[in-house]
Amino acid sequence: MAWKNPWYDSSKAHHTPEGFRNPEPEARQPGDLQRWRRERKAQGLPLPPQQGYAGFTARWWQPADLSGSDDRIWWLGHAALLLRINQRYILIDPALSPRASPLRFAGPPRRTPAPLHIRDLPQLDLVLVSHNHYDHLDTPTIKQIIRRFPQVRFVVPLGLAVWFSRQGARKVEQLDWWQSLQIDDLYIDAVPARHWSMRTLRDRNRSLWCGWVIRSAGLRFWFSGDSGYSDNLLEIATRIGPFNLAALPIGAWAPKWFMASQHMDPDQAVALWQAAGRPLTVPIHWGVFELADESLDVPPAELNRALQRAGEKETCFSAWRIGESRALDNTDQE
Repeated sequence: MAWKNPWYDSSKAHHTPEGFRNPEPEARQPGDLQRWRRERKAQGLPLPPQQGYAGFTARWWQPADLSGSDDRIWWLGHAALLLRINQRYILIDPALSPRASPLRFAGPPRRTPAPLHIRDLPQLDLVLVSHNHYDHLDTPTIKQIIRRFPQVRFVVPLGLAVWFSRQGARKVEQLDWWQSLQIDDLYIDAVPARHWSMRTLRDRNRSLWCGWVIRSAGLRFWFSGDSGYSDNLLEIATRIGPFNLAALPIGAWAPKWFMASQHMDPDQAVALWQAAGRPLTVPIHWGVFELADESLDVPPAELNRALQRAGEKETCFSAWRIGESRALDNTDQE
């Protein structure tokens, strides 16, 4: 029997009877994946960073320092983030394994080390996961979390709760776009993203993908998740913003003819940053896994050029070192 979407709502443009979709028209054509792979192989892409992988790590990596008790955000590399808010610890898209792959011996390897391990966390209260791709939903990391923090709460998009329950998670809640969840004094909103989902050969787009907004008395934080650019994303700032903190992707966009429907480029990230109110922003989705054709050191340089093209300064939107953190008590002034 063909699989049917149990959450299907015909009034929602991103729902289909067979799963989920982007409201935007599909930009890819049949054969594009094969063309990209051929061209990538022929050109030997991606190239190593200009200073080599060791030099890149020395420039862009540091161990995460969890000392102190202030409200703070850490970038853990790629799309992984850690927040400490009122002594609660929140992880987002924690992928800390040696590969972004279901296999230990194949798939994109980490080019920079994880800046912390789950065992380093003093506690963990909440984990948000944006979608089921292996560079965002990492089985070994999730299992480590469940073993060390069995009471942790997971919040995920529609269709992923069963997967987490099968790993042993005791508390899992799933949300559709524009749905919200209150956890004490925090509000968690699932917001749209332009992407897709797939974890096996048989489950393409059977679970949803999303971004997250975390709201508290002093914080409005937009984590865009893995997303191509769309004017539809501007509605997030209109409905829930403006924001004083954001995480926007700047990597895995080359070549644009193939990646644009799923990964935004730095110029598009800058446009969203402007629409969001120019908050303090962590550039994410770069520096760890080579998922596209640009070298690891290209995204931060291209972000600087994009800001210049937009007539903007780098004060609030510039590349962080993996493992770097910022205090959340002065996000409006950073």
